[in-house]
Amino acid sequence: MIPVHEREAFVDLLLSRGTVDVVVREHLRARLLGEQPLRVKLGVDPTRPDIHLGHYVCFRKLRQFQALGHQVVVIIGDWTARIGDPSGRSSQRPMLTAEEVRANAETYLEQFFKVVDVTKAEIVWQSTWFGNFTLEDVIRLASKYTVAKLLTREDFAKRYEEGSPISITELLYPLLQAYDSVAIQADVEIGGTDQLFNLLVGRDIMREYGLEPQDILTVPLLVGTDGHLKMSKSYGNYIAVNDPPEEMFGKIMSIPDHVLGDYFRLLTDIPDEEIDRMIVEMRAGRLNPRDAKEHLAFVIVSDLHSPEAAEQAREHFHRVHRLREIPEQIPEVPVPGRARVLDYVVLAGFARSNNEARRLVQQGGVRLDGRRLDDPEEMLELQEPVVLQVGKRRFARLLPRAEST
Repeated sequence: MIPVHEREAFVDLLLSRGTVDVVVREHLRARLLGEQPLRVKLGVDPTRPDIHLGHYVCFRKLRQFQALGHQVVVIIGDWTARIGDPSGRSSQRPMLTAEEVRANAETYLEQFFKVVDVTKAEIVWQSTWFGNFTLEDVIRLASKYTVAKLLTREDFAKRYEEGSPISITELLYPLLQAYDSVAIQADVEIGGTDQLFNLLVGRDIMREYGLEPQDILTVPLLVGTDGHLKMSKSYGNYIAVNDPPEEMFGKIMSIPDHVLGDYFRLLTDIPDEEIDRMIVEMRAGRLNPRDAKEHLAFVIVSDLHSPEAAEQAREHFHRVHRLREIPEQIPEVPVPGRARVLDYVVLAGFARSNNEARRLVQQGGVRLDGRRLDDPEEMLELQEPVVLQVGKRRFARLLPRAEST
Protein backbone atom coordinates (compact mmCIF):
# COMPACT_ATOMS: atom_id res chain seq x y z
CA MET A 1 0.00 0.00 0.00
CA ILE A 2 1.13 3.56 -0.75
CA PRO A 3 1.66 5.66 2.42
CA VAL A 4 -0.95 8.41 2.90
CA HIS A 5 1.57 11.25 2.52
CA GLU A 6 2.72 9.86 -0.87
CA ARG A 7 -0.74 9.01 -2.19
CA GLU A 8 -1.50 12.22 -4.08
CA ALA A 9 1.80 12.23 -5.97
CA PHE A 10 1.38 8.53 -6.81
CA VAL A 11 -2.16 9.11 -8.13
CA ASP A 12 -0.94 11.94 -10.36
CA LEU A 13 1.80 9.66 -11.68
CA LEU A 14 -0.72 6.88 -12.37
CA LEU A 15 -2.93 9.27 -14.35
CA SER A 16 -0.15 10.91 -16.36
CA ARG A 17 2.77 8.61 -17.11
CA GLY A 18 2.08 5.82 -19.58
CA THR A 19 -1.50 6.92 -20.19
CA VAL A 20 -3.25 8.48 -23.20
CA ASP A 21 -6.96 8.94 -22.40
CA VAL A 22 -8.42 9.44 -18.92
CA VAL A 23 -12.22 9.79 -18.78
CA VAL A 24 -13.21 11.54 -16.56
CA ARG A 25 -9.83 12.66 -15.16
CA GLU A 26 -10.88 14.78 -12.17
CA HIS A 27 -13.66 12.37 -11.24
CA LEU A 28 -11.28 9.40 -11.31
CA ARG A 29 -8.58 11.33 -9.45
CA ALA A 30 -11.00 12.16 -6.64
CA ARG A 31 -12.08 8.51 -6.37
CA LEU A 32 -8.48 7.31 -6.32
CA LEU A 33 -7.73 9.67 -3.45
CA GLY A 34 -10.78 8.45 -1.55
CA GLU A 35 -10.99 5.50 0.80
CA GLN A 36 -13.53 3.42 -1.14
CA PRO A 37 -11.85 0.56 -3.08
CA LEU A 38 -12.62 0.67 -6.80
CA ARG A 39 -13.30 -2.25 -9.14
CA VAL A 40 -10.82 -1.90 -12.01
CA LYS A 41 -11.85 -3.95 -15.04
CA LEU A 42 -9.61 -5.55 -17.64
CA GLY A 43 -11.15 -7.62 -20.42
CA VAL A 44 -9.03 -10.50 -21.73
CA ASP A 45 -9.42 -12.09 -25.16
CA PRO A 46 -8.32 -15.72 -24.68
CA THR A 47 -8.08 -16.55 -28.38
CA ARG A 48 -4.29 -16.68 -27.91
CA PRO A 49 -2.16 -17.62 -24.90
CA ASP A 50 0.68 -15.25 -25.80
CA ILE A 51 1.53 -12.23 -23.68
CA HIS A 52 4.23 -9.76 -24.66
CA LEU A 53 5.64 -6.49 -23.34
CA GLY A 54 2.78 -4.60 -25.01
CA HIS A 55 0.43 -6.28 -22.52
CA TYR A 56 2.97 -5.65 -19.78
CA VAL A 57 2.34 -1.88 -20.17
CA CYS A 58 -1.29 -2.42 -19.16
CA PHE A 59 -0.43 -4.89 -16.38
CA ARG A 60 1.97 -2.42 -14.78
CA LYS A 61 -0.82 0.15 -14.68
CA LEU A 62 -3.08 -2.38 -12.96
CA ARG A 63 -0.34 -3.00 -10.43
CA GLN A 64 -0.39 0.72 -9.63
CA PHE A 65 -4.13 0.53 -8.94
CA GLN A 66 -3.48 -2.39 -6.63
CA ALA A 67 -0.79 -0.43 -4.78
CA LEU A 68 -3.50 2.11 -3.94
CA GLY A 69 -5.68 -0.66 -2.50
CA HIS A 70 -8.07 -1.15 -5.44
CA GLN A 71 -9.46 -4.44 -6.77
CA VAL A 72 -8.53 -5.66 -10.24
CA VAL A 73 -11.29 -7.61 -11.96
CA VAL A 74 -10.15 -9.69 -14.95
CA ILE A 75 -12.91 -10.76 -17.31
CA ILE A 76 -12.04 -13.80 -19.41
CA GLY A 77 -13.94 -13.40 -22.67
CA ASP A 78 -14.62 -17.12 -23.00
CA TRP A 79 -18.13 -16.67 -24.40
CA THR A 80 -17.19 -14.29 -27.24
CA ALA A 81 -14.00 -16.27 -27.95
CA ARG A 82 -16.11 -19.30 -28.84
CA ILE A 83 -17.83 -17.25 -31.56
CA GLY A 84 -14.60 -16.28 -33.33
CA ASP A 85 -14.23 -13.32 -35.66
CA PRO A 86 -17.78 -12.22 -36.58
CA SER A 87 -16.63 -10.69 -39.86
CA GLY A 88 -14.97 -13.92 -40.96
CA ARG A 89 -11.96 -11.92 -42.14
CA SER A 90 -9.47 -12.39 -39.32
CA SER A 91 -7.38 -15.50 -38.79
CA GLN A 92 -6.31 -13.96 -35.47
CA ARG A 93 -9.72 -14.63 -33.93
CA PRO A 94 -10.60 -18.22 -34.86
CA MET A 95 -13.59 -20.06 -33.44
CA LEU A 96 -12.37 -22.02 -30.40
CA THR A 97 -13.69 -24.84 -28.28
CA ALA A 98 -14.36 -24.32 -24.58
CA GLU A 99 -11.31 -26.48 -23.78
CA GLU A 100 -9.02 -24.38 -26.02
CA VAL A 101 -10.31 -21.16 -24.47
CA ARG A 102 -9.69 -22.43 -20.93
CA ALA A 103 -6.17 -23.64 -21.79
CA ASN A 104 -5.32 -20.26 -23.35
CA ALA A 105 -6.79 -18.40 -20.38
CA GLU A 106 -4.84 -20.44 -17.84
CA THR A 107 -1.57 -19.76 -19.70
CA TYR A 108 -2.47 -16.08 -19.95
CA LEU A 109 -3.20 -15.80 -16.22
CA GLU A 110 0.01 -17.60 -15.29
CA GLN A 111 1.95 -14.87 -17.10
CA PHE A 112 -0.40 -12.10 -15.92
CA PHE A 113 0.28 -12.89 -12.27
CA LYS A 114 4.01 -12.48 -12.79
CA VAL A 115 3.16 -8.75 -12.73
CA VAL A 116 -0.18 -8.34 -10.96
CA ASP A 117 -0.83 -9.38 -7.34
CA VAL A 118 -3.04 -12.46 -7.41
CA THR A 119 -4.32 -11.75 -3.89
CA LYS A 120 -5.85 -8.45 -5.05
CA ALA A 121 -7.43 -9.72 -8.27
CA GLU A 122 -10.76 -11.31 -9.09
CA ILE A 123 -11.10 -13.63 -12.10
CA VAL A 124 -14.52 -13.77 -13.75
CA TRP A 125 -15.60 -15.82 -16.75
CA GLN A 126 -17.84 -14.01 -19.21
CA SER A 127 -19.97 -17.10 -19.73
CA THR A 128 -21.21 -16.64 -16.16
CA TRP A 129 -23.78 -14.16 -17.50
CA PHE A 130 -23.82 -14.66 -21.27
CA GLY A 131 -24.18 -18.41 -20.89
CA ASN A 132 -27.73 -17.77 -19.67
CA PHE A 133 -28.58 -14.91 -22.04
CA THR A 134 -31.86 -15.29 -23.92
CA LEU A 135 -32.94 -13.70 -27.20
CA GLU A 136 -35.03 -11.33 -25.12
CA ASP A 137 -31.91 -10.24 -23.20
CA VAL A 138 -30.01 -9.64 -26.44
CA ILE A 139 -32.82 -7.53 -27.91
CA ARG A 140 -33.16 -5.53 -24.72
CA LEU A 141 -29.39 -4.84 -24.75
CA ALA A 142 -29.42 -3.89 -28.45
CA SER A 143 -32.29 -1.46 -27.88
CA LYS A 144 -30.13 0.66 -25.60
CA TYR A 145 -27.78 1.85 -28.36
CA THR A 146 -28.17 3.18 -31.90
CA VAL A 147 -26.63 2.07 -35.19
CA ALA A 148 -25.75 5.71 -35.88
CA LYS A 149 -23.54 5.81 -32.78
CA LEU A 150 -21.89 2.49 -33.61
CA LEU A 151 -21.04 3.72 -37.11
CA THR A 152 -18.98 6.54 -35.62
CA ARG A 153 -16.33 3.95 -34.72
CA GLU A 154 -13.47 4.56 -37.13
CA ASP A 155 -13.22 1.10 -38.70
CA PHE A 156 -17.02 0.77 -39.02
CA ALA A 157 -17.28 4.24 -40.58
CA LYS A 158 -14.57 3.50 -43.12
CA ARG A 159 -16.08 0.19 -44.19
CA TYR A 160 -19.56 1.73 -44.38
CA GLU A 161 -18.27 4.46 -46.71
CA GLU A 162 -16.49 1.88 -48.85
CA GLY A 163 -19.61 -0.27 -49.03
CA SER A 164 -17.78 -3.16 -47.34
CA PRO A 165 -19.92 -5.65 -45.38
CA ILE A 166 -20.46 -5.15 -41.64
CA SER A 167 -22.28 -7.98 -39.92
CA ILE A 168 -24.89 -7.44 -37.21
CA THR A 169 -22.75 -9.62 -34.93
CA GLU A 170 -19.83 -7.21 -35.33
CA LEU A 171 -22.06 -4.32 -34.28
CA LEU A 172 -23.09 -6.29 -31.21
CA TYR A 173 -19.52 -6.86 -29.99
CA PRO A 174 -19.04 -3.39 -28.42
CA LEU A 175 -22.38 -3.85 -26.64
CA LEU A 176 -21.35 -7.25 -25.29
CA GLN A 177 -18.08 -5.82 -23.99
CA ALA A 178 -20.04 -2.95 -22.45
CA TYR A 179 -22.41 -5.36 -20.74
CA ASP A 180 -19.40 -6.99 -19.05
CA SER A 181 -19.00 -3.70 -17.18
CA VAL A 182 -22.65 -3.84 -16.15
CA ALA A 183 -22.33 -7.44 -14.95
CA ILE A 184 -19.38 -6.73 -12.63
CA GLN A 185 -20.37 -3.09 -11.87
CA ALA A 186 -16.99 -1.72 -12.91
CA ASP A 187 -15.75 1.57 -11.52
CA VAL A 188 -12.85 1.84 -13.97
CA GLU A 189 -11.97 0.07 -17.20
CA ILE A 190 -8.46 -0.02 -18.62
CA GLY A 191 -7.34 -0.94 -22.13
CA GLY A 192 -5.18 0.02 -25.10
CA THR A 193 -5.91 3.15 -27.13
CA ASP A 194 -7.46 0.95 -29.82
CA GLN A 195 -10.20 0.05 -27.30
CA LEU A 196 -11.31 3.61 -26.50
CA PHE A 197 -14.56 3.47 -28.48
CA ASN A 198 -15.67 0.23 -26.83
CA LEU A 199 -14.79 1.54 -23.38
CA LEU A 200 -16.89 4.64 -24.02
CA VAL A 201 -19.81 2.45 -25.10
CA GLY A 202 -19.46 0.81 -21.70
CA ARG A 203 -20.12 4.17 -20.03
CA ASP A 204 -23.29 4.67 -22.09
CA ILE A 205 -24.64 1.16 -21.47
CA MET A 206 -23.97 1.36 -17.72
CA ARG A 207 -25.95 4.58 -17.62
CA GLU A 208 -28.81 2.86 -19.46
CA TYR A 209 -28.87 0.17 -16.77
CA GLY A 210 -29.05 2.76 -14.02
CA LEU A 211 -25.39 2.45 -12.94
CA GLU A 212 -22.77 5.15 -12.48
CA PRO A 213 -20.65 5.18 -15.68
CA GLN A 214 -17.20 3.70 -15.37
CA ASP A 215 -14.15 5.92 -15.65
CA ILE A 216 -11.70 5.04 -18.42
CA LEU A 217 -7.94 4.88 -18.70
CA THR A 218 -6.12 3.89 -21.88
CA VAL A 219 -2.44 3.06 -22.34
CA PRO A 220 -0.32 3.44 -25.49
CA LEU A 221 0.32 0.58 -27.89
CA LEU A 222 3.98 -0.34 -27.46
CA VAL A 223 6.07 -0.28 -30.64
CA GLY A 224 7.73 -3.60 -31.42
CA THR A 225 11.41 -4.44 -31.80
CA ASP A 226 11.29 -3.27 -35.43
CA GLY A 227 10.71 0.29 -34.17
CA HIS A 228 7.68 0.96 -36.39
CA LEU A 229 4.72 -1.39 -35.98
CA LYS A 230 2.89 -2.10 -32.74
CA MET A 231 4.27 -5.08 -30.86
CA SER A 232 2.54 -8.24 -32.05
CA LYS A 233 3.34 -11.90 -32.53
CA SER A 234 1.79 -11.60 -35.99
CA TYR A 235 4.51 -9.11 -36.99
CA GLY A 236 7.29 -11.13 -35.36
CA ASN A 237 8.46 -8.01 -33.47
CA TYR A 238 7.50 -9.04 -29.96
CA ILE A 239 9.24 -9.80 -26.68
CA ALA A 240 7.26 -12.40 -24.77
CA VAL A 241 6.69 -12.12 -21.02
CA ASN A 242 7.60 -15.82 -20.81
CA ASP A 243 10.85 -15.49 -22.75
CA PRO A 244 13.84 -16.97 -20.85
CA PRO A 245 15.96 -14.24 -19.19
CA GLU A 246 18.87 -14.49 -21.64
CA GLU A 247 16.57 -14.36 -24.67
CA MET A 248 14.55 -11.45 -23.22
CA PHE A 249 17.74 -9.53 -22.42
CA GLY A 250 19.09 -10.05 -25.93
CA LYS A 251 15.84 -8.95 -27.61
CA ILE A 252 15.71 -5.75 -25.56
CA MET A 253 19.32 -5.02 -26.57
CA SER A 254 18.18 -5.24 -30.21
CA ILE A 255 15.53 -2.48 -30.10
CA PRO A 256 16.20 0.68 -32.17
CA ASP A 257 17.65 3.66 -30.32
CA HIS A 258 14.71 5.96 -31.07
CA VAL A 259 12.21 3.90 -29.02
CA LEU A 260 14.32 3.83 -25.85
CA GLY A 261 12.49 6.77 -24.25
CA ASP A 262 9.09 5.12 -24.69
CA TYR A 263 10.34 1.76 -23.42
CA PHE A 264 11.78 3.37 -20.29
CA ARG A 265 8.59 5.34 -19.56
CA LEU A 266 6.14 2.53 -20.28
CA LEU A 267 8.03 -0.45 -18.88
CA THR A 268 9.97 0.87 -15.87
CA ASP A 269 9.56 3.05 -12.78
CA ILE A 270 12.70 5.06 -13.51
CA PRO A 271 11.87 8.76 -12.88
CA ASP A 272 11.12 10.94 -15.92
CA GLU A 273 13.96 13.30 -14.99
CA GLU A 274 16.49 10.48 -15.18
CA ILE A 275 15.07 9.25 -18.50
CA ASP A 276 15.18 12.77 -19.96
CA ARG A 277 18.80 13.11 -18.82
CA MET A 278 19.75 9.80 -20.48
CA ILE A 279 18.15 10.87 -23.77
CA VAL A 280 20.01 14.22 -23.71
CA GLU A 281 23.26 12.38 -22.97
CA MET A 282 22.69 9.96 -25.86
CA ARG A 283 21.89 12.75 -28.33
CA ALA A 284 25.02 14.58 -27.25
CA GLY A 285 27.12 11.45 -27.75
CA ARG A 286 28.08 11.27 -24.09
CA LEU A 287 26.11 8.07 -23.43
CA ASN A 288 26.32 4.98 -25.61
CA PRO A 289 22.74 3.80 -26.41
CA ARG A 290 24.01 0.26 -25.82
CA ASP A 291 24.61 1.12 -22.16
CA ALA A 292 21.11 2.59 -21.84
CA LYS A 293 19.60 -0.54 -23.39
CA GLU A 294 21.58 -2.71 -21.01
CA HIS A 295 20.14 -0.75 -18.08
CA LEU A 296 16.63 -1.14 -19.53
CA ALA A 297 17.07 -4.87 -20.12
CA PHE A 298 18.37 -5.41 -16.58
CA VAL A 299 15.36 -3.62 -15.02
CA ILE A 300 12.75 -5.49 -17.10
CA VAL A 301 14.33 -8.93 -16.68
CA SER A 302 14.63 -8.27 -12.93
CA ASP A 303 10.93 -7.48 -12.72
CA LEU A 304 9.71 -10.43 -14.79
CA HIS A 305 12.26 -12.96 -13.52
CA SER A 306 14.64 -11.85 -10.75
CA PRO A 307 17.68 -9.61 -10.23
CA GLU A 308 19.86 -12.74 -10.12
CA ALA A 309 18.48 -13.92 -13.47
CA ALA A 310 19.02 -10.44 -14.91
CA GLU A 311 22.66 -10.42 -13.80
CA GLN A 312 23.24 -13.84 -15.35
CA ALA A 313 21.54 -12.71 -18.55
CA ARG A 314 23.74 -9.63 -18.67
CA GLU A 315 26.89 -11.70 -18.21
CA HIS A 316 25.71 -14.08 -20.92
CA PHE A 317 25.09 -11.17 -23.30
CA HIS A 318 28.52 -9.72 -22.60
CA ARG A 319 30.15 -13.08 -23.12
CA VAL A 320 28.40 -13.79 -26.42
CA HIS A 321 28.70 -10.22 -27.69
CA ARG A 322 32.37 -9.91 -26.85
CA LEU A 323 33.18 -13.33 -28.28
CA ARG A 324 31.76 -12.09 -31.58
CA GLU A 325 34.28 -9.24 -31.46
CA ILE A 326 37.28 -11.56 -31.04
CA PRO A 327 39.57 -11.52 -34.11
CA GLU A 328 39.83 -14.78 -36.00
CA GLN A 329 43.58 -14.95 -35.48
CA ILE A 330 44.69 -14.52 -31.86
CA PRO A 331 47.79 -15.90 -30.08
CA GLU A 332 47.45 -19.20 -28.26
CA VAL A 333 49.29 -19.51 -24.98
CA PRO A 334 49.90 -22.82 -23.13
CA VAL A 335 49.26 -22.19 -19.41
CA PRO A 336 48.89 -24.23 -16.20
CA GLY A 337 45.40 -25.48 -15.54
CA ARG A 338 45.37 -23.79 -12.13
CA ALA A 339 46.69 -20.30 -11.36
CA ARG A 340 45.73 -16.84 -10.13
CA VAL A 341 44.08 -14.31 -12.41
CA LEU A 342 47.13 -12.03 -12.32
CA ASP A 343 49.37 -15.01 -13.22
CA TYR A 344 47.39 -15.64 -16.40
CA VAL A 345 47.59 -11.95 -17.36
CA VAL A 346 51.39 -12.09 -17.03
CA LEU A 347 51.70 -15.47 -18.80
CA ALA A 348 49.64 -14.14 -21.73
CA GLY A 349 52.13 -11.30 -22.09
CA PHE A 350 49.66 -8.55 -21.20
CA ALA A 351 51.68 -7.37 -18.17
CA ARG A 352 55.39 -7.35 -17.36
CA SER A 353 54.90 -7.84 -13.62
CA ASN A 354 52.39 -9.02 -11.06
CA ASN A 355 51.85 -5.43 -9.92
CA GLU A 356 50.99 -4.29 -13.44
CA ALA A 357 48.63 -7.27 -13.85
CA ARG A 358 47.00 -6.46 -10.52
CA ARG A 359 46.32 -2.86 -11.66
CA LEU A 360 44.77 -4.03 -14.94
CA VAL A 361 42.39 -6.33 -13.08
CA GLN A 362 41.46 -3.72 -10.46
CA GLN A 363 40.71 -1.22 -13.23
CA GLY A 364 38.10 -3.61 -14.63
CA GLY A 365 39.90 -4.23 -17.89
CA VAL A 366 40.35 -8.00 -17.73
CA ARG A 367 37.78 -10.55 -18.93
CA LEU A 368 37.70 -14.31 -19.31
CA ASP A 369 35.29 -15.53 -21.99
CA GLY A 370 33.46 -12.20 -21.58
CA ARG A 371 33.19 -12.37 -17.78
CA ARG A 372 34.86 -9.49 -16.02
CA LEU A 373 37.46 -10.56 -13.46
CA ASP A 374 37.55 -8.31 -10.38
CA ASP A 375 39.90 -10.12 -7.99
CA PRO A 376 43.53 -10.42 -9.16
CA GLU A 377 44.17 -13.07 -6.51
CA GLU A 378 41.22 -15.26 -7.55
CA MET A 379 42.37 -18.83 -8.21
CA LEU A 380 41.09 -20.17 -11.53
CA GLU A 381 40.92 -23.76 -12.69
CA LEU A 382 40.78 -24.11 -16.46
CA GLN A 383 39.38 -27.30 -17.94
CA GLU A 384 39.33 -26.20 -21.58
CA PRO A 385 40.63 -23.37 -23.79
CA VAL A 386 39.31 -19.90 -22.87
CA VAL A 387 39.79 -16.39 -24.24
CA LEU A 388 41.52 -13.86 -22.01
CA GLN A 389 40.88 -10.23 -22.95
CA VAL A 390 42.63 -7.11 -21.65
CA GLY A 391 41.14 -3.79 -22.70
CA LYS A 392 39.25 -3.65 -25.99
CA ARG A 393 41.79 -5.05 -28.43
CA ARG A 394 44.19 -7.49 -26.73
CA PHE A 395 43.17 -11.14 -26.81
CA ALA A 396 44.84 -14.49 -26.12
CA ARG A 397 43.51 -18.02 -26.11
CA LEU A 398 44.69 -19.83 -22.99
CA LEU A 399 45.36 -23.54 -23.54
CA PRO A 400 45.46 -25.30 -20.14
CA ARG A 401 48.14 -27.97 -19.88
CA ALA A 402 47.36 -31.25 -18.19
CA GLU A 403 48.99 -31.34 -14.78
CA SER A 404 51.98 -33.69 -14.60
CA THR A 405 51.78 -36.47 -12.04
